[in-house]
Amino acid sequence: MGTLNPDIPSEELTRALNDAARIMGGLRQHVLMPEHLLLAFLDGKDYAAHKVLQRCAGERAFSLEDLTRAAEDQARARQTASVDFDFVAHNGTRVALGSEMLVVLDEGKAIARARDEIWVGTEDALAAMSQRGVSTAGLLQQRGVTPSALSNILAEDTLARQTTARDLVALARSGQLQPVFYREDLLRELLSILSLSHDRHVILVGPSGVGRRSLVHSLALLIAEGKGPRNLGSVVEVTEPALLADALSALRAGRRKAAGGVLFLPNIQRFFGTLLQAEFPKAQPEVQTAFLGDTQATAAKDGRALVVIGTATEPDYQSRLAPVSALSEHSHFLRVAEPDHKTTVEILSVHKPRLEADYELSLAAETLPAAATLAKRYVADAILPSAALHLLHRACALVRMGAQPGIAFRPEAASDTTVDSDDVTLAASLMTGIPVAKLGADERSRYAHMVEFLHERIIGQDEAVLAVSRAVKTARVGLKDPKRPIGSFLFLGPTGVGKTELGKALAEFLFGDEEATITLDMSEYQQDETVNRMIGAPPGYVGYEGGGQLTDAVRKRPYTVVLFDEVEKAHPRVLDVLLQVMEEGRLTDGQGRPASFSEAVIIMTSNLGSEFLTEPVLSDAGREQVMELVKMSFRPEFLNRLDEILLFHPLTQDQLRQILGLLLKKEAKLLEPRGISIEISETARSWMLAQNDHPEWGARPLRRIIGRSLREPLADFLLSADPKPGTAIKIDADPHGLVFTPSSSMGEGRSSETRT
Repeated sequence: MGTLNPDIPSEELTRALNDAARIMGGLRQHVLMPEHLLLAFLDGKDYAAHKVLQRCAGERAFSLEDLTRAAEDQARARQTASVDFDFVAHNGTRVALGSEMLVVLDEGKAIARARDEIWVGTEDALAAMSQRGVSTAGLLQQRGVTPSALSNILAEDTLARQTTARDLVALARSGQLQPVFYREDLLRELLSILSLSHDRHVILVGPSGVGRRSLVHSLALLIAEGKGPRNLGSVVEVTEPALLADALSALRAGRRKAAGGVLFLPNIQRFFGTLLQAEFPKAQPEVQTAFLGDTQATAAKDGRALVVIGTATEPDYQSRLAPVSALSEHSHFLRVAEPDHKTTVEILSVHKPRLEADYELSLAAETLPAAATLAKRYVADAILPSAALHLLHRACALVRMGAQPGIAFRPEAASDTTVDSDDVTLAASLMTGIPVAKLGADERSRYAHMVEFLHERIIGQDEAVLAVSRAVKTARVGLKDPKRPIGSFLFLGPTGVGKTELGKALAEFLFGDEEATITLDMSEYQQDETVNRMIGAPPGYVGYEGGGQLTDAVRKRPYTVVLFDEVEKAHPRVLDVLLQVMEEGRLTDGQGRPASFSEAVIIMTSNLGSEFLTEPVLSDAGREQVMELVKMSFRPEFLNRLDEILLFHPLTQDQLRQILGLLLKKEAKLLEPRGISIEISETARSWMLAQNDHPEWGARPLRRIIGRSLREPLADFLLSADPKPGTAIKIDADPHGLVFTPSSSMGEGRSSETRT
């Protein structure tokens, strides 16, 4: 048996091999395999391989925790591998190397040499572990960590180590810069600014993921083709590692390399503002000097003037850049807007060949429009085209996983190598939590039966159910402003009549989950300053970093029902916020981040006028009294933004009985995992209804009655009688309370009776 040459692995890889040996021992295995090394990379956050995996996880939308679990499961399932070599661990023991580990080290050596590296690093070993023929290849490739993807990352990392700045034009000429979609209107405006005789600096303002960097790459590609502005021969980007290591030196090197061309600085706001705000305070003068550089006469004479292009988000621009006079005097601000659906599809079509090559799959024609539509509608904080591209990566990874032998995500996809709209829908479901059926179902059929669905949970309140259904259907067929919420409703009525329950039922119908609701108690928002709690405090105020309760929740889950309880108690300034939501369908928090309500339903509840809502059938006079009170409590512009004002009536005794039946069905479901059923007689139901001491509270006391008179004594009965699966417990009542009697299926003629 041979022994591994200790001069082959780098010091870092040697440490990783020792970590892998400890993991192998923990699994009670005796031969080191690629799975053990992959687990070591995942656990060691300082390893270069771990950082590569983190980058891939961000770009390919998978979690390192999921990969760790999969690697552990595969390692446990592996049989002992054949052994040809060993290596000497730090403690002096010899660790057997499986034959696949030799392949990893040998292939890693070839990868390292191609990068002009002397030793095999952890990143080289990781690239080798993604190659076909190694047991970890399936784990990595199904998540988009393909040999091609890793090769590109290693090439970029090698370039970053060799220099503090990279010339995008040189990369374009050598074929190393990926193709991008030319947004001609923006590119034309950028070229016109760069063609000026002086003060040509540009700040590209827009949200992350909108394509600001792609616009700069477009410029580099044009210059490489000889079609760029005159006297600009390069586009130099200072690398992030160099900035973190020594920002001042990196910027100076970047300026020297970019002389006579463009210096590209993403997130340029980092170099402006107060010393406490700026990320690199010592580098501020260097950047600010660069902005004034091309006004110098000497620079103009020799044609070596420097042009700076930076990027910033709108909030960063407003807070950090707009107040700087040097920028306003010598620079131009070009806003990069989010592309529309058609443009997004065209952008995705440029990425399509790269996706197909990376995942070794083909993308059907309908995949790109589906990704753009689903990403914009359902993905939280979605910015096109970035969100759609992430969704495509996720869909490709799912199909790739299904194409791996023995691990098909869907049985019918086991040999499928084409990504279609169904795969994108499935990926969107996994990313958002919305059931696939809700995303892919025929909405016309669903909405045709919306009233029946809601009435499965809402007893009575026909007027309210019909009105909500009508408004939501109208919105869904496109007969509303697409920027406004799906619907905005004011629910009026006494407590316990179904106002909140209708909101939950609506959430279940629209989004597949009754918990897709955000509830805010407006009695907690009676003061002026409580607006900051809702949307977040502005800069300089306490709580600025914390965000807003409403805006943060909607950004995380934009497909939701937002319930404002007891809305009449809110401060007028809070009502102004709600007015903005209903009118514009969006809110901007204290940090300048937008939250979209275009896929939300707004429900406000109130007890206003409950004294006039005392009968199941409301008279015209009673309705007028309620509406007069509402008009006195809310401003006309607020009421005019509502789609419907709905009155909820008191419940009849028969309706309370039906609601009790629905609640008892939920109780029965709690027993299903134990294989036990309950049969509740009409006498028992009548007895429970008779325990309602507050009929004016509607159905609200029923849950308390069920908990006190049914659930608690039933729990005692189950503990004492210990009924077997298959037992049916009959529940009746006598003048003293509920009586529990198990069926004879308990066996051996044993029976018992328990009374509450």
